[in-house]
Amino acid sequence: MNQPLVSVRAVSKHFGEGPARVDALRDVSLDVMAGEVVGLKGPSGSGKTTLLNVIGCIQEPSSGQVVLGGETIYDGGWKTRDLRRMRLERIGFIFQSHNLLPFLSVVENVALVLLLADRSRAAATARADELLDYLEVAQRRNAMPSVLSGGEAQRVAIARALANHPRIILADEPTAALDSDRARIVMDLLRRVAVENEAAIVTVTHDEKIFSRFDRLISLRDGRLDDSPHQVALAEQSR
Repeated sequence: MNQPLVSVRAVSKHFGEGPARVDALRDVSLDVMAGEVVGLKGPSGSGKTTLLNVIGCIQEPSSGQVVLGGETIYDGGWKTRDLRRMRLERIGFIFQSHNLLPFLSVVENVALVLLLADRSRAAATARADELLDYLEVAQRRNAMPSVLSGGEAQRVAIARALANHPRIILADEPTAALDSDRARIVMDLLRRVAVENEAAIVTVTHDEKIFSRFDRLISLRDGRLDDSPHQVALAEQSR
């Protein structure tokens, strides 16, 4: 039986205590398989980004279990000593704002991730060029981020996220700043990555124009997964 690449079990996350306590996640369980593209939707404050940050080991849960690639990462406490190294090697992050470093060229932005992982400059540059070609933006390798279109910048950001061959990719509103055509291109690229690299992709989105591009579309409300009949029907339609 195939194991999920991402497994979240009964995860809760709260901020503050007493009357000021805010429950951002409440007993959330979720599995994401290799090759699957899952969308997280819901109103602002529903817990979508918090769940993404918990999966990405950026925020520590208050309770529950997080298993990534078959390894228990959190269970009442962190089970790995070097979270920074684990994130660098296993997880790719894509954000609404591409966050490219403005003083580095396109190829340097992508190669930087590999240099931080102690790869040689030659190997880092070769991998960066491979990804830029794969994502059809190789012609911009020497350009600075300031001259890229929105779609080009997002493709470079995806290349950077893929640099270390992660099998878990987390995207926070990756198409919010793009028009319909560019949003479709980005989602098609993510699906291609999921299938060809057997990666699990979890995407937070409010963008209704891409809802149909997900294998599953999951709704959160008040920190809980929405399992209402309407939401179950929506999830079935998106499969």
